[in-house]
Amino acid sequence: MTPPESLPYRLNVGAVLFNPAGQVLVARRAHFPHAEGPAGGWQLPQGGIDSDEDPAAAILRELSEEIGTANAEIIGEHPEWLQYDLPHHLIGVAFKGRYRGQRQKWFALKFLGEDSEIRLDADPHPEFDAWRWAALAELPTIAVSFKRPIYEALAHDFARFVEPN
Repeated sequence: MTPPESLPYRLNVGAVLFNPAGQVLVARRAHFPHAEGPAGGWQLPQGGIDSDEDPAAAILRELSEEIGTANAEIIGEHPEWLQYDLPHHLIGVAFKGRYRGQRQKWFALKFLGEDSEIRLDADPHPEFDAWRWAALAELPTIAVSFKRPIYEALAHDFARFVEPN
């Protein structure tokens, strides 16, 4: 087995999508609805960056692919790339065994549309099977343990965007 520390991180973007009430969109992973217990399996939209793709363009593409709409504008960006390592039991399994985790650029976005625009079935292979609006402060409590430090950082650093418009 390849030592985890020799594997690279997958480049990724993530979206903290705010509605006018200051809540954020979270979605439940279709293939892991009960990750780490009945409340698990919820996460923020995120996805890989194509080669030579600008991260800001990538996040709008990912929103369109994952939630069926990119009707949003970027209102902030985390100043640093954040990364996580997969737990030992997922090394060699997740990401087809090619990565040890993900290195992510996170964006805060303002949702400009209506809830009816959110369509998890827009992609032929949906990543999510449910979605809801949640309080930003709730993020660390719904994240799987290995993503929790990132969600804690996002809840802290993007708190300035919680104010309703």
